Amino acid sequence: MSVSSSARIPATVDRDATPAKTSPRTERRIGVRLRRFTGSLWRPALVLAGLFAVWWFITWRELVARYLIPPPSEVWTIFRDEFGFLMRQTWVTFYETVLGFVLAAALGLVTAVLIVYSRTLDKAVYPLVLFAQVIPKIAVAPLLIVWFGFGLTPKIVLAVLIAFFPVVISGVAGLRSTDPELLDLSSTMGAGPWKTFRKIRFPNALPHLMSGLKVAVTLAVTGAVVGEFVGASEGLGYVLQVANGNLNAAMLFADLLLMSAIGIVLFVVVEIAEALLIPWHASRRRPVSLTTS
Repeated sequence: MSVSSSARIPATVDRDATPAKTSPRTERRIGVRLRRFTGSLWRPALVLAGLFAVWWFITWRELVARYLIPPPSEVWTIFRDEFGFLMRQTWVTFYETVLGFVLAAALGLVTAVLIVYSRTLDKAVYPLVLFAQVIPKIAVAPLLIVWFGFGLTPKIVLAVLIAFFPVVISGVAGLRSTDPELLDLSSTMGAGPWKTFRKIRFPNALPHLMSGLKVAVTLAVTGAVVGEFVGASEGLGYVLQVANGNLNAAMLFADLLLMSAIGIVLFVVVEIAEALLIPWHASRRRPVSLTTS
């Protein structure tokens, strides 16, 4: 019994006392990613600091009237005093933009698939999509207000109309760029249309599609704001109209900064999704040096 007990003790102690350790390789990967992320931030931060310095210098030397370009201190005061109000208006525009973008992405992808898989729809729908794109959307906005009223619907519809075209174009280009030899091989091996789409066509189209989505998400912000210009009682576009009528330059600048922030945040979200979905693509890899020195 004593020998058996002593034989079991080291195993128990080993199992309970040995802490889980992160492998050196994992730690190196995390460190490399953090260094890459930090290294990618300092350049845009430096450009922003330079623009801010120019802005501050112009207002400090009073080279331009304050009602045209307010000093940064006045814009900061607006942010501080009207923070709650600005956040509510930002949320309205953000909600309209996200919903419009999601609908445009879904409808655009479905339309691209139908165009690629059907020659009839290609000849019938594709020209109409191009025709709809050349119509100025700001000319359509008053009509949408008449049809749907002054609520959120016309803003969302306008965001969809503006963001729809890049998704369709990039989706069609991506789906058509699949190597025909891969499609023939898939057909030879007995794969059906759905499996071929899921395993070959769609993954191959993702780089093109993600590029279109990055364009579309920024255009969706424009669509929502344009809709608020025409007829709204809330949202950043409405605030911009009111501030412009009151010659409140500080509020105008604060509003423009918030609009830019919405577009940047959504663009970064799509960029992260692209990095997760297609880490294998050449655009996601670091450039390889051709020198040996």
